[in-house]
Amino acid sequence: MPEIALFHHVLGRTAALDQIADRLRASGHTVHQPDLFDGRTFDSIDEGIAFAQTLDHDEILGRAEAEVEHLPEAIVYLGFSMGSAMAQNLVQNRPGALGGIFMYGCADPALFGTWPDDVPVHIHAMDADPFFVGDDANAAQALDAAHEKVNLFLYRGDGHLFLEAGNPDYDQDAAELALSRIDSFLTSLDMHTRLD
Repeated sequence: MPEIALFHHVLGRTAALDQIADRLRASGHTVHQPDLFDGRTFDSIDEGIAFAQTLDHDEILGRAEAEVEHLPEAIVYLGFSMGSAMAQNLVQNRPGALGGIFMYGCADPALFGTWPDDVPVHIHAMDADPFFVGDDANAAQALDAAHEKVNLFLYRGDGHLFLEAGNPDYDQDAAELALSRIDSFLTSLDMHTRLD
């Protein structure tokens, strides 16, 4: 089964993200969870954003790159919100990526360089999420339209962290649908790897 590098959002490495990682491990995946905030977690997105803004953007990207240096190149990068930028940067710039999963966020690929047409990517977000609507949604829609291996999945609602149990944004139906799609995506990558 593909190994996964899971990058957290501005709340830090929360218990909810640990639960998602454990679910993936139960399916047979090895999941690595870099902690880019050195153990800090936050109760609100506003608090997390305030802390993230004290950090240099390039420094955070560099931390994410350093965290995967010891990992195989052939892995899946899974990122949540802020972490989706970490995952996207690695998909675009670290050779050998098996795939990418961007939760709640997507950046203009020009920020990171050339888009790799051979890497399958899933993007998941709620259609009225105020953190996603606008630049992120535009970037995700453009990637989906331009690249055969990019698939954008939108869910009804305005929650940002809709996948995460215990968060006010949690939407059980949307979360289960997204997780089932992620499971199928990872299975397809595993089958493709075996065929290769």
